[in-house]
Amino acid sequence: MKTNVTFPSNGLNLAGHLYTPDDHDGGRLPAVVVGHPFTGVKEQTAGLYAQRLAEQGFIALAYDAAYGGGSEGEPRGLENPFQRAEDVKAAVSYLSTRDDVDPERIGALGVCASGGYVPFAAQSEHRIKAVATVSAVDTTSLVRDGVGRTDDGSAFRGMLEQAGALRTQEALGKPTVLVSALPDAVDPSMPTLYQECFDYYRTSRGRHPRSTNQWVMRSVDQMAPYDSYAMIDAISPRPLLMIVGSEADTAYFSREAIAKASEPKEFFVIDGATHVDLYDKDEYVTPAIAKLADFFARNLPA
Repeated sequence: MKTNVTFPSNGLNLAGHLYTPDDHDGGRLPAVVVGHPFTGVKEQTAGLYAQRLAEQGFIALAYDAAYGGGSEGEPRGLENPFQRAEDVKAAVSYLSTRDDVDPERIGALGVCASGGYVPFAAQSEHRIKAVATVSAVDTTSLVRDGVGRTDDGSAFRGMLEQAGALRTQEALGKPTVLVSALPDAVDPSMPTLYQECFDYYRTSRGRHPRSTNQWVMRSVDQMAPYDSYAMIDAISPRPLLMIVGSEADTAYFSREAIAKASEPKEFFVIDGATHVDLYDKDEYVTPAIAKLADFFARNLPA
C-alpha cells in the first residue's frame, strides 16, 4: 500500500510516499529510507525500490529531496549535498516516530547520487543500522572530474568562479540560472551513463513532469567541499552493501568506496547490468531486490 506523507527537513516540508506490505497487521516492522538519483523524484526508481522492498515485508519511504519534486525549497533545483544528507536524517526521524516502525530497525538505501548521500549521512547518523547503495556515485566527482575522471577540473574551477557572480546576480534580483544534467542529444561517443540517462529521463520509460533534470549552477560552491566516501569507514561496525552492474561505467565509485570501508561490508555485482539498467529493468532489479531484502533482513533483525 502506498500513502502520501510529509515530514520536515531543516524547516522545509518534504513530500514522500510510504510503502507498507499489503498484509501488514499493524505491528512494528523494519523500515528502509530510499533516496533517489540526481535530479530524480520519488515516482521513479526510488519508488520502484521502495515498493519492491514493501513486497518483501519492509516499510519503505521514498521521498523527494528538498528543492525538488513535490518538496519545498527555493530556488528549485538547488543541489546541496549537506541538505541532501539532512533529508536522509529527517526521513529517519519521521520513520522513528511512527507506531508501525521499529525505531531500532531502520536501514537506508541510496540510488545513484543518493548512493553517495546515504553513506555520507550514515557516517554520523547512528539510527541507520544498515546502509546499502545501488549504482552509487559521488556527485561532486562526477561534475568536477567527469565519468571515469577524464576531466582535469579546469571546467569546474571556472564554474566556481561563475557561482560567485551568479550569487551576486541573484542578490540584485536576477533569476536563478539553471543548467541541464543531460545533453540535448546523445551520440555513441558519449559516456554510456549519459546515453542511458537520456533514454531513461527523456522518454516514456522514466520521464516524470517534476523531474526536470535541471539544477542550479551555483550549487557547485556547495558541492565543492563535499566527498561522499572520505570517511566511509565511520559506518562500521554497522554493515554496508554496495550493488553495481558489471557493465556500469560508474562502478569505480563503489569499488573504491568499499575498499575504504571497514568491515562488515559487501560488494555485489549484477552480471550484465549497466548503471541505469538497475533503475528499472526487471531482470536486474529483481536480483538487486533479492540481495537487498536478504541484507536488510539479516541486519535489521527482530
